[in-house]
Amino acid sequence: MAQTPSTTATITYADAGVDIDRANRTKKRIKYLAHKTFTRGVLSEIGGFGGLFSIDRDKYLDPVLVSSVDGVGTKLKIAFEMKMHHTIGADLVNHCVNDIAVQGAAPLFFMDYLATGKLVPEVAEKVVEGLADACKQNGCALIGGETAEMPGFYPDGEYDLAGFIVGVVERERIINGKAVQPGDIILGLASNGLHTNGYSLARKLLFEIAHYTPDSYVNELKGKVGNELMHTHRSYWPMIKKLVHADCVSALAHITGGGITENLPRVLPRGAAAVIEMGTWPVLPIFEHLQKLGNVPPDEMLRTFNMGLGMLLVVPAAKFKKAQSVLDKIGEKAYTVGRIVKGDRKVMYT
Repeated sequence: MAQTPSTTATITYADAGVDIDRANRTKKRIKYLAHKTFTRGVLSEIGGFGGLFSIDRDKYLDPVLVSSVDGVGTKLKIAFEMKMHHTIGADLVNHCVNDIAVQGAAPLFFMDYLATGKLVPEVAEKVVEGLADACKQNGCALIGGETAEMPGFYPDGEYDLAGFIVGVVERERIINGKAVQPGDIILGLASNGLHTNGYSLARKLLFEIAHYTPDSYVNELKGKVGNELMHTHRSYWPMIKKLVHADCVSALAHITGGGITENLPRVLPRGAAAVIEMGTWPVLPIFEHLQKLGNVPPDEMLRTFNMGLGMLLVVPAAKFKKAQSVLDKIGEKAYTVGRIVKGDRKVMYT
């Protein structure tokens, strides 16, 4: 008969790998960073069971909430290797902001989930600092989140990060693509790199095929591989809110995982398709280099990476000049990359 093992020693949660006191000290710093993002709508403190936020009913007659949740994928692997944690938080916020901005929604508040095997306060603070900075820049409040310490679940020095965002849009101003019709013009706004998608393929090509390291200098990129991969995902909300206010877009597509091929059809109504004209925008050197390293087929590149375009705008022909004027005033270059034609919700390349 088996006997139950016993010990006379006192076992604590810290002995199991979870240091509550250390976590509490880290959360105090996080609370300070989050407070810097608070807006008038925030009704709760950091640390409660739930975050409270009040919509300004004087500003919105018929408000509709828009939400999204996402992560930053295997870009985290590059952050771990380079010990660069500040920008990964901004990547996450900006990605989520863009996802709701395409429906015309202004970001209200953001919440994060950070999980790791052993909490390293300096790393956690850097991540949250990036979250807070990006929230502040987007006019979004960081009202709470979860920092989970899970011994044995993640390798040393690694963590996972996810974010949840809520925004608001006036019902009559929701952008849903229903107004898209043949003859509309497609404009593209530039990305500054991979943003937060395609990193699994990029890492394979750069580190397994080409045997680069993050410190490798590549002439074609005019810089080090790691720095190129860690460019922060752009937020397009400053441009989108101007376009929404001017009422000159009928659909918006955030070009993330799936590239142009998979994302643009998501905002097209039945009976509409898109023609994208290759060569009408500058493809960034990183994409050309990746394609060359793996002899990657063009269609695979177009459905994996953003190829230099982080946001696509569908603009009625009658409002094309107005949209261009809005973008010119804020110094944003837009490329005319295609048009809407009759078809079955797909992208064709010419």
